[in-house]
Amino acid sequence: MAATGTKSVLFVCLGNICRSPIAEAVFRKMATDGGIVDQWRIDSAATSTYEIGNPPDHRGQACMKRHGVPMRHVARQVTKEDFMSFEHILCMDESNLSDLKRKSKSVKDYTAKIELLGSYDPQKQLIIQDPYYDHVGKILWTR
Repeated sequence: MAATGTKSVLFVCLGNICRSPIAEAVFRKMATDGGIVDQWRIDSAATSTYEIGNPPDHRGQACMKRHGVPMRHVARQVTKEDFMSFEHILCMDESNLSDLKRKSKSVKDYTAKIELLGSYDPQKQLIIQDPYYDHVGKILWTR
């Protein structure tokens, strides 16, 4: 459980090597720049087991480096404990949301609020597309 006065957020995508570690790194940078990082517990995880133990995708790391955003992460899968220890679990797409809601059913009285990260987008882009595949990745990774 997070310490008293500490807020917590877990970012989730399919493999935890592209979207969610980028969201984690950007959020951590924003919290650091805002002088409130010590008030937050920030992490990311996957709905799948595909990439457990792997670092973030090299293209995402390069993108974050170009923008001066530190990124240190090793892919992991969402655990039952995450549903109890995080206030917010923010996922990238409907498939992640469905997987998380299904997994949460095995956790009695979980406390996390499970939502799409895009629901906080002022431009109302609910779904954060997976940049892993070249047809989308070429757009994201060149920014």
